[in-house]
Amino acid sequence: MRANTLLRRMLGITGIVVDGFEFEGDDLVVDVRSRGRRRPRCGLCGVRAPGYDSIGQRKWRHLGIGGLRIWIRSRLRRVNCARCGVRVESVPWAAHNSGFTLQFEELAAYLARATDKTTVRRLLGVAWRTVGRIVERVVARNGPRDVLEGLRRIGVDEFSYRKRHRYLTVIVDHDTGRVVWAAPGPQYETLRQFFEVLGPERCAEIELVTIDMNAGFKKAIAEFLPKAQVVFDRFHVQRLASDALDEVRREQLRETRGTPEGRSLFRSRFVLLKNPWNLSRRERAKLSNIEKHNAPLFRAYLLKEAIVRALDYVQPWRAKRALKEWIAWASRSRLGPFQRVARTIRKHFDGVLAYIGERLTNGIVEGINNRMRMVSRRAFGFHSPEPLIALLRLCCGRVPLDPPIPVPTDV
Repeated sequence: MRANTLLRRMLGITGIVVDGFEFEGDDLVVDVRSRGRRRPRCGLCGVRAPGYDSIGQRKWRHLGIGGLRIWIRSRLRRVNCARCGVRVESVPWAAHNSGFTLQFEELAAYLARATDKTTVRRLLGVAWRTVGRIVERVVARNGPRDVLEGLRRIGVDEFSYRKRHRYLTVIVDHDTGRVVWAAPGPQYETLRQFFEVLGPERCAEIELVTIDMNAGFKKAIAEFLPKAQVVFDRFHVQRLASDALDEVRREQLRETRGTPEGRSLFRSRFVLLKNPWNLSRRERAKLSNIEKHNAPLFRAYLLKEAIVRALDYVQPWRAKRALKEWIAWASRSRLGPFQRVARTIRKHFDGVLAYIGERLTNGIVEGINNRMRMVSRRAFGFHSPEPLIALLRLCCGRVPLDPPIPVPTDV
């Protein structure tokens, strides 16, 4: 087998001809050219265009073999594209304005999805910022052309990516489970920016939005999606009741401190917050003791359980009746925290009730937030949101990505 044929097969790139090679220290430089270069294409848009001039040789980093780094070298021309102007011609082994081959970038993105960027930098021998730029190119190349097309049901939530109230607003498509948009900034301004990018026609196609009870999100949705159904996340509704229960518990603990009734409230927080069917025998005895000696706290516990049962109804009319009864009960319960929760639910009643018919929550968005938190901690934080958004789109944007190195199935 000829050396040039062996090198061409080792490179694994189709549509090239190997003209020669040489060693430069510990690096192997392979000279290649594209087949059929008589009619070059624009490197930016891919349209055939007449040649303009020659710019000499360029090199691209390719996948290495063992401890040997491999570079691809080729002479390039510039083309005079009617759409993009004077641009460098496209090549089959690399993206426009990239110093790495497509296979190298695929491997770097695959590793960045599995581990931190510092490890990728050490494994591949590239700069830390270069890993981020490679991730952006791979997402733009392999991801869908227009992730905002065909949106019908979306979920909106925010993620704290840094201290001092640095938040990232994340938009998720419920139908595909894909992150479609993310940007930093205040809730209302950021969501308004998303709707402006989306445009009035595609905004009119959105039928449902799931959010928590965020006033900024609600204001932006009312302004741009007046006909969309707003569904408030069930988890946040139940959390309001759980937080109110914990507030009542702390208040009763302060009032009964130093008494036998007060001592019985120690270590009762999780007993009150757990589901009844998950209580152990000792925890059930503690709950029974609270029922006997602390009526306000047990009333708060019953209110917390009642709202869970109200949201469990499948029929909207049953849930509506149960929620109205719960609001009336909480309003006259003489428990300040639950009276505030009752006012909040009364204010957002339609959005809370909409969960019953749609059965959609922000669970998928919360799950993506957990993954973002893992990515952020794995990188020991981010100084700016742009690298985090790039990794978010790579890890949670359903980008098809396979390692360019074949993995054996039988070991």
